[in-house]
Amino acid sequence: MFNSYLVSRAYYDGGLEFPVIQPTDSVPGRLVAFSKAISSKDHDQWVHFFEYDYQFERVWRSPRRYLPILKRFQGVILPDFSLYRDMPLCMQTWNIYRSRAIGTWLQDNGVDVIVNMRFGDERTFPLCCDGAPHGCVIAVGTNGAIDDEADRSFMRDDIDWIVGELAPTTIVVYGSAPEDIFGRYSKAGIRIVAFGSDASIAHKGGK
Repeated sequence: MFNSYLVSRAYYDGGLEFPVIQPTDSVPGRLVAFSKAISSKDHDQWVHFFEYDYQFERVWRSPRRYLPILKRFQGVILPDFSLYRDMPLCMQTWNIYRSRAIGTWLQDNGVDVIVNMRFGDERTFPLCCDGAPHGCVIAVGTNGAIDDEADRSFMRDDIDWIVGELAPTTIVVYGSAPEDIFGRYSKAGIRIVAFGSDASIAHKGGK
């Protein structure tokens, strides 16, 4: 369960000692979901995990098995383990930790990674920036997270906290990047790179 070898060479940050992710300036040109990457022969893209957890829990259970597959691609946006606001804090914290542990191990093995910033409730705000790199490229997912005004308001608070703490140069967004959430950061000089979700692309008849 602990997969201690993932963090055998890690540095730690914050009171809960999250593994530190090194910064990257790489920006994806294209993305592919992990569940599709397994069989894909098109490696000129980045792997993402913005899909149901059951699709990629196996990466946590058997990281060594999937390392050769992930290394074929240009890079990896770190796993998006679910954080729900009604989850106990210990579970939210565990899922942040798991993403960072996989990330530091992938970096140790020569994989270019972008940290994925996922929040649960307000208690996770100070936690999930621990170990995340400053002044570089980060990623967030909005798909399914801004469907109503309450969620949009929470996302605004999320992004505001991220920008204040990490001062990113670029935010890679999986899902829509509405002006009322991301516009002021774009105007402030932060590059916003948005990728439509697989579901939205399919709905539009894309590939």
